[in-house]
Amino acid sequence: MQATRSLLDEGTFHESTVEEVADRAGVSRATLYQHFPTRLDLVDAICDTFAENPALLAARESVRLPDLDQALAETIANSVRFWSAEDEVLAQLYGATAVDPAARDLVERQLGDRRGEMAHLVRRLDEAQRLGRGTDRRRALSHLMLVTSFGAYRELRQERLSDARATAMLQDMARTLLIDS
Repeated sequence: MQATRSLLDEGTFHESTVEEVADRAGVSRATLYQHFPTRLDLVDAICDTFAENPALLAARESVRLPDLDQALAETIANSVRFWSAEDEVLAQLYGATAVDPAARDLVERQLGDRRGEMAHLVRRLDEAQRLGRGTDRRRALSHLMLVTSFGAYRELRQERLSDARATAMLQDMARTLLIDS
């Protein structure tokens, strides 16, 4: 896994062969194929490590916080923490989606998981009649998906904003789009 992460960090995973991963890991090609028969299996294993990331675990819990204002703020803060912790790896995986089916699968699964969590929070906001005037669940979910996306995080990082400043901006944007509209 460390060899795969290293290749992702270097931006060369999508060009690497399974043999090159084995060489980097210091194992034989046969040994690697026993555990990871395809590149997709390597990417799936990376996905499994994301599931253990404390920021991702916290984001999944924060959508269930009893205080809806805190739930919204913490969900965004934890999303930024997750993106920041996995930035280098995810930048390579997201960048490789056009040419690498394994990367595309990972991104699609991650998007589906995030959509489910954000839909739960939107449903709670709607049931508590906290969504702004003219904002239905579909629109609220689109807005929340946008402000919790890797793309939004990367765009703010391009502006050299700290994680704290990016979090504050995204939280303010979410309140404006979902609650104050």
